[in-house]
Amino acid sequence: MSTADYNQVCAFLYKEARFLDDRQWDDWLELYDPGVEYWMPAWDDDDRITEDPRSQISLIYCPSRDGLEDRVFRIKTERSGASTPEPRTSHTVTNVEIVQERQDALDVRYNFHTLSHRYKQTDHFFGTVELTLKKVASGFLISRKKIVLKNDYIRQVIDVYHV
Repeated sequence: MSTADYNQVCAFLYKEARFLDDRQWDDWLELYDPGVEYWMPAWDDDDRITEDPRSQISLIYCPSRDGLEDRVFRIKTERSGASTPEPRTSHTVTNVEIVQERQDALDVRYNFHTLSHRYKQTDHFFGTVELTLKKVASGFLISRKKIVLKNDYIRQVIDVYHV
């Protein structure tokens, strides 16, 4: 992995964060492969994250981009009570690490910290993301994203723009 490749990965992750912060929902969706699995497991009673999104509780689970498209549709058309009014967010991406490189994909791990301001109150969300970036002619597409939210005791519904 060259420094240029690492910088391209970081630039891609920063762009995703910017699209969320700027509420550029359609541009954000374009970063995702149609077959993406987008998953935020929950923590169980033994302080372990759940392991199977199909049989255990998840904070968010979308088995394809269709689920993300539905969330964006609801946000954009104000059909999401949890997103009305939309919070102002600021995403920070840190500790980017390329875990594995294959010919057609990269496995990446990074930490995040998101500030979310709504109703005159600011909330903090932080955790770790493991994702697979599929190599395409234009750069990358996210083909798998697993978000481990470390502060899971939250006072509101969690959504895609919080992470």
